[in-house]
Amino acid sequence: METSALSQALPLTELPTGTRARVVAVTALDDRHGPLEIARRLAELGFLPGEAVRILARGVLGREPIAVRVGTSTFALRLFEAACVHVHPEPAALP
Repeated sequence: METSALSQALPLTELPTGTRARVVAVTALDDRHGPLEIARRLAELGFLPGEAVRILARGVLGREPIAVRVGTSTFALRLFEAACVHVHPEPAALP
């Protein structure tokens, strides 16, 4: 992964609800659950570079959990997990 591509990506937590994006990278932000454990779990769920993602809904008052569609599956992620996924928003489709 190029550092410049990651620096231009935004955490999944900052992606507006309904916006389509592509996963750029998964990086662990803290050691609470072990960085390899978090990255491995997210990869097993399908959060892999190039995969399509979209936030479907957010918890009460925009908090956690957030419902995320990755590929054809939907998952609920905690905010610290979603912050580990870095994405590039896709351009809006023309009507």
